Amino acid sequence: CNTLGGTLMVNITFSLFYSDKLIRLIPRSKEQANALKKIYHQLQVDLWQPSSISCLSEETVTDVRIPQNASRTLLAFLQEAHIQYTILIEDLQKALENGSSLQTQRKRRSPSEYNYEVYHSLEEIQSWMHHLNKTQSGLIRMFSIGRSYEGRPLFVLKLGRKSRAYKRAVWIDCGIHAREWIGPAFCQWFVREALLTYKTDPAMRKMLNHLYFYIMPVFNVDGYHFSWTHDRFWRKTRSRNSRFRCRGVDANRNWKVKWCDEGASVHPCDDTYCGPFPESEPEVKAVANFLRKQGKRITAYLSFHAYAQMLLYPYSYKYATIPNFSCVEYAAYKAVKALRSVHGVQYRYGPASQTLYISSGNSMDWAYKNGIPYAFAFELRDTGHFGFLLPEMLIKPTCTETMLAVKNITVHLLKKCP
Repeated sequence: CNTLGGTLMVNITFSLFYSDKLIRLIPRSKEQANALKKIYHQLQVDLWQPSSISCLSEETVTDVRIPQNASRTLLAFLQEAHIQYTILIEDLQKALENGSSLQTQRKRRSPSEYNYEVYHSLEEIQSWMHHLNKTQSGLIRMFSIGRSYEGRPLFVLKLGRKSRAYKRAVWIDCGIHAREWIGPAFCQWFVREALLTYKTDPAMRKMLNHLYFYIMPVFNVDGYHFSWTHDRFWRKTRSRNSRFRCRGVDANRNWKVKWCDEGASVHPCDDTYCGPFPESEPEVKAVANFLRKQGKRITAYLSFHAYAQMLLYPYSYKYATIPNFSCVEYAAYKAVKALRSVHGVQYRYGPASQTLYISSGNSMDWAYKNGIPYAFAFELRDTGHFGFLLPEMLIKPTCTETMLAVKNITVHLLKKCP
């Protein structure tokens, strides 16, 4: 980012997506699902929902980005196969330009006037973290847990009232998948709300007095930076593979829990590539090491993704009921109810394998398997109308309702489970 006379110039050198479309279709039979898998492989399309071709089956709602050069072939194929589809976004480049202030010059404000209702680059987010570390030392401490593949620091904020007494903690991460920008926006919003309301809101005061919150606003720093500078729809990390030209690993398929099984891919060019071995990604290893060191202090693990409007809990990798199901399910029910009370937005909740799809090697299952009793993954707004291009005008409503859900889960942790 260059600063010129107080104006922030965001250097966007995106791949251009003129005439790329986002379409939604639902295969109505096994034959249609198999035919789609075949053509998707041939055309190398970008699946937005579900994240992997292996999860595509009969009646699966499928959102797919079609590059301009494959558009005619795929749409002709769908008509011939009698597969109905709807176009969600006619021109992704236009949607990209309409939905955010990125393409325009933004006034560089001092960090004290930080705007939480726009998306921020990695550099801006890290400057904001440094600023809070300096100005809010009573409640915030910033530290690094390691470095990314490309050498960027992996910063975490420790939020809570300092206390000599033993305190339990909650881990929150956002942006494990680079293109899901609403995630990091929420992590920043959470910190803002905590600092703003600590003195006036008894629930927030209780939370920060009794718990520490470890917040990682951008988990996948290299991928997130790349999604700002080169490819808005990049998902993975940016690590190199010695045998393939394709880069990156899905940081949410790289954890040591049923690694590289169903819902993950062994092929480095796929978006759900599990990596050469568990914790191969320095970002995943750094977070796993940090959580392991904390031992039993971490009571809850919350990870923020997009998009689907869901609140998920384990298991992801199998159809089975977790031992503390009633406590976790009750916390999820209360959180979703609280979220709906703000703007009437409906979230589905339940075990990830049944509510979303089977996936192996993810962080939520790993956290649960490693002794964190409350492990949740939020899939934030929306359900496909904007997909990963959620407009900036929806940051505030999304974060406001999600904040209530997170507070609900946290208050639940401080009580005895019914």
